[in-house]
Amino acid sequence: MHIWPGNPYPLGATYDGGGTNFALFSEAATRVELCLFDDDGKETRIDLPEREALVWHGYLPRVVPGQRYGYRVHGPYDPSRGLRCNPSKLLLDPYAKAIDGNYDWDQALFSYNFGDSGSYNDFDSAAYSPRSVVINPYFDWGNDRPLKVPMWETVIYEAHVKGMTVQHPDIPADVRGTYSGLAHPAMIKYLKGLGVTAVELMPVHQFVHDSGLIERGLTNYWGYNTIGFFAPHNGYSSFPEGGGQVQEFKAMVKALHQAGIEVILDVVYNHTAEGNHLGPTLSFRGIDNPAYYRLVDEDKQYYYDTTGTGNSLNVRHHESLRLIMDSLRYWVT
Repeated sequence: MHIWPGNPYPLGATYDGGGTNFALFSEAATRVELCLFDDDGKETRIDLPEREALVWHGYLPRVVPGQRYGYRVHGPYDPSRGLRCNPSKLLLDPYAKAIDGNYDWDQALFSYNFGDSGSYNDFDSAAYSPRSVVINPYFDWGNDRPLKVPMWETVIYEAHVKGMTVQHPDIPADVRGTYSGLAHPAMIKYLKGLGVTAVELMPVHQFVHDSGLIERGLTNYWGYNTIGFFAPHNGYSSFPEGGGQVQEFKAMVKALHQAGIEVILDVVYNHTAEGNHLGPTLSFRGIDNPAYYRLVDEDKQYYYDTTGTGNSLNVRHHESLRLIMDSLRYWVT
């Protein structure tokens, strides 16, 4: 498969109608492999050929929306210096606009062997990991515009996408607990009857069900454990295959706006689902650990944990700050 140089920006996977540009920031990397997956799960690895301003990039003609992909980042693995590159770990794109699948918890998802946090684990994590998905960015918004309801006239209803509709008798069973369910006429009628002018959605960024919860037969219901700051959570979609959750989310927003209801998002940018030094290597940690996380100066194998979640995003680093700002801009536009 022939890859062209492409462009360093925008970051992420960008489809232009003829192919897709892939761009990934990593100062720590010495080599980056783009991994493409077909419908049978077969993996094809392609080196990103260019590095410009610490961004690795390449363009693949004829790669279209629905393509599943991930990254393998080669570079130093030295936890004492805060460096945790491990190419045996399939990593999610921090700028992925959609994510397919969930984690099947296994030791392969961790960069160390259980019982020895300083060791190096080279088990391949691909079989246990979700995939990033190339999306179709085009959507017919029609005449949709921000409603700009004055604050003194605003009535906000805080809602959980699943909990709001999962048992609603007037919503078809196949869309209960989904973005489509929240946009169903029965739900809109209910909200309008209350005089609601805005719904504030609890976290809809792609989040992770913690291994400790899964082991106890539980799930992360509330969603404050983000792994994808650009991707609508696939568990709230009635058709998540091939990035369908993106179109479904946009259709929900459009329907609510048409009914005169604004959409507010509860967002969480202070930490990620990768946890502390004993956590898994899912994305940011394996791409550029010091850029994305605040590390303890005296011993960089450890993370500052200012929120009780295991880690803290390093917003003093330009790349973490850009990630947050890009994410905010993406959701409001």
